[in-house]
Amino acid sequence: MTDTDPRELESIAVDLAREAGALARQRRSEGVSIAATKSALADIVTEADREVEALIRSRLRELRPTDGFLGEESDADPGTSGITWVVDPIDGTVNYAYGIPFYAVSIAAVRGGADPESWTPLAGAVYVPSLDEMFRAAQGAGAWLDERRLQVEADASAAGALLATGFGYDPATHAGDLGRVSRVMPIARDIRRMGAASIDLCSVAAGRVDGYFERGLKPWDHAAAGLIVTEAGGRFELFPADETGRVLVVAAIPGIFERLSTLAQP
Repeated sequence: MTDTDPRELESIAVDLAREAGALARQRRSEGVSIAATKSALADIVTEADREVEALIRSRLRELRPTDGFLGEESDADPGTSGITWVVDPIDGTVNYAYGIPFYAVSIAAVRGGADPESWTPLAGAVYVPSLDEMFRAAQGAGAWLDERRLQVEADASAAGALLATGFGYDPATHAGDLGRVSRVMPIARDIRRMGAASIDLCSVAAGRVDGYFERGLKPWDHAAAGLIVTEAGGRFELFPADETGRVLVVAAIPGIFERLSTLAQP
């Protein structure tokens, strides 16, 4: 293996996600302290978010000191190796703060910098501490849930597609989000809204939902899980930003991807 071998990077991501997830679970059991708000009053940061990201960043500095780093809670570092680690320490922070068990640690290694349009995903891990589920993938080596290889179905059932989505924190965007749900409902069996984008995306890979769409995700929300979707045979794509600057993310099984993408825009 080389220092850019996707399987080696995947192994690192898995180990760090599991360690970070254990810390997040421990801090959740001790009680959550809100550290700040971000883009909107509802968009919170907990002390655990910052502590978990600091742990991951410290471990990566020891293991791969020349790599870049892009995290949700700290300053970006471009590095010099051409590899960047893209990290969401606790995806689903509001769930986490409320004691809802759907939150995850997401860690990806990409070739390139901070712009998803220009990077190549190499490896990723999404760990759900409350369920002890590890989703993982390496470029060209498939996607896995623990030791089970993931492979999406070709198409949805005759009953329609089970879809997942999410909503932005800014109240000004809610009408557009609800309009998007209304437009996709003709192909939907039902809609799920779990509150953690990485889990929603991995649910596509695992066959738990047929598709997922949302505007406004950040690079760390989808860096690992997008690769997991494509390595499971699904389709994942970023579509142009709307007037508010929010990029549209769509992931789905092949049979519904084109129609879902069309309906979810603008």
